[in-house]
Amino acid sequence: MGNGAEFIQLGKREVPVRQYLSTFGFRGADQQKMANELSGGERNRCNLAKLLKEGGNVLLLDEPTNDLDVKRLRLLEEAIANFAECVMVISHDRFFLDRVCTHLLVFEGESQVRFFEGNFQEYEDWRKKEFGTALFENRRHRYRKLVKS
Repeated sequence: MGNGAEFIQLGKREVPVRQYLSTFGFRGADQQKMANELSGGERNRCNLAKLLKEGGNVLLLDEPTNDLDVKRLRLLEEAIANFAECVMVISHDRFFLDRVCTHLLVFEGESQVRFFEGNFQEYEDWRKKEFGTALFENRRHRYRKLVKS
């Protein structure tokens, strides 16, 4: 990641590469692993570290909680909370969305997309108050079978 250098530039400051990698959970021998030796979670953290090193004003994360243990999940939540720009997260992890989201773009079905200010729990509470609990029941029972058995 550091291209053989001992320091990397993060914005206006220089950070030791080993210190930067340790913030993503890579310590000791883990910092020397080749990319093809990384587990799924390690690969996700490595990609996130490379992405954040480059900088930018929008961060798009698709199912970022997959393959993360609790400790790394908390680090990700903290990183998102400290990111000064826009983060767009695509996730089915409702608990994660509750902790990191301030606004939602909800694809509700039947080509309906709703912009909602708040986290997922607030959206779900609003939706139940507005439309009742029937909309949150198992959807499999609402759709017609394509093949008759």
